[in-house]
Amino acid sequence: MIERLETKQRMSRIVKHNGTIYLCGQVCKDASDDITLQTQTMLDKVDELLIQAGSDRKHLLSATIYIKEMSDFAAMNAVWDAWVPEGFAPARACVQASMARDVLLVEISVVAAEIVNS
Repeated sequence: MIERLETKQRMSRIVKHNGTIYLCGQVCKDASDDITLQTQTMLDKVDELLIQAGSDRKHLLSATIYIKEMSDFAAMNAVWDAWVPEGFAPARACVQASMARDVLLVEISVVAAEIVNS
């Protein structure tokens, strides 16, 4: 069974299938912020959606990060490294990309496993 949450015409914010959770691309809350705050608020949104979907950051399977400027790579990674629990790093890719809005500096898409209550 496929479950779609917060579905609109173009996308669902969360899709669940066979114990796997897919989140749509997440961006920051305030695009006027620098890369550090954009990354932190983006990851805060990921946390909220994972909890809503029945998962958490310890259950991440993969992450794809889109960054506008590679000169921001180290600052973004500093926030990322503090956010990912030690020993629970997902498979990850990071690519430089044009953003949907010019003020956005970073976007992430993640896949996670659903927490199974035993």
